[in-house]
Amino acid sequence: MASLPWSTQLTKNLAERKEAGRYRQQRTRLGAQGVEVVIDGKKRLSFCSNDYLGLANHPDLKKAFIDAVEQEGVGAGAAHLLTGHSRYHQQLEEQLADFMGTQRALLFSSGYQANMGIIDGLMVRGDAIIQDKLNHASLLDGARLSDADLLRYPHVDMSRLHNRLHNAATADHKLIVTDGVFSMDGDIAPLAEIMAQAKQHRAAVLLDDAHGLGVLGKKGRGCVEHHAINQHEMPMVMGTFGKAFGTAGAFVAADEEVIETLIQQARTYVYTTAQPAAIAAATLASLKLVQDESWRREKLQALIAHFRAGAKALGLNLMDSLTAIQPILIGDDNLAISIGKKLEEKDILVGVIRPPTVPKGSARLRITLSADHTEQQLTQLLDALEFAYAH
Repeated sequence: MASLPWSTQLTKNLAERKEAGRYRQQRTRLGAQGVEVVIDGKKRLSFCSNDYLGLANHPDLKKAFIDAVEQEGVGAGAAHLLTGHSRYHQQLEEQLADFMGTQRALLFSSGYQANMGIIDGLMVRGDAIIQDKLNHASLLDGARLSDADLLRYPHVDMSRLHNRLHNAATADHKLIVTDGVFSMDGDIAPLAEIMAQAKQHRAAVLLDDAHGLGVLGKKGRGCVEHHAINQHEMPMVMGTFGKAFGTAGAFVAADEEVIETLIQQARTYVYTTAQPAAIAAATLASLKLVQDESWRREKLQALIAHFRAGAKALGLNLMDSLTAIQPILIGDDNLAISIGKKLEEKDILVGVIRPPTVPKGSARLRITLSADHTEQQLTQLLDALEFAYAH
């Protein structure tokens, strides 16, 4: 068969990516998600999962999932607006709204779909979207998909956000968009300051709290609880279930008018099949654990403090994060890969993050902690890091 007209260029691009140390490959896990996993046939100690509360393999979630499959089958079979919206989906939306303290909640099949659908569903030509430069790709893609103007401000720079809002003064509507916990840096957005600026400039706020929900706040309500945001001044909050909740999918919590508008206009909601009802059932079980078992958040915070103290004692270049995401800045792409491989020789997995996921010259090890980790396992990680840096 003749080569496709662009195949030579694609081959060249892939070779250049390999040479630059930016080539990515899939790896196969055998068995359940957890702090100890079997990857490519070998048992490893994992520090690269987003299962922050250790719920992905929890027996309550598995039982809820299996029971729902027996009642509802596997596939949803249709979009939410046809016959795909089960009683489990409805119960989950109602309980999420109650959990977040908002009028309504709406489910999406993934966080990526949620962010694209929310932004494109609300913003039109003549509007302005103002985003932090380190926002998740899905937020930036949502802005690109809409016809609104996109303005970006340097990471958590509130004075520049103020300037961007002034630049957008003539826009019909303004939307400030920010991650709650930034996924590659682990730092927390200054949400109270953002909300104050939004009020001053009559702008709405969309908070992507994928990495804060379940982890931050006494009840696990994420950044809005961490920053003590008043219930009457809540931003729109997008949260995902594939991280601290241990399942899959996403939601947005907002007022009645926003949710109804998204039901009518969010293309990634209207034109996609609903997630299986069993996923919603498992998430209902997870939501109960997130609220009831605060010890998971307390243990996670203790592990974070333990790790940071040990890493600082080794002189590692830790980034400024008090969350479960603990990046160690390396800088050079190939050096980051080399250290990652040395850790793997010690049967430890961490995320090796390189451009374009992060800015050029800021390659890093992205270490993520879980409430299921033990202090002994953290000591094992720190010993392996000391070895990798020394060799």
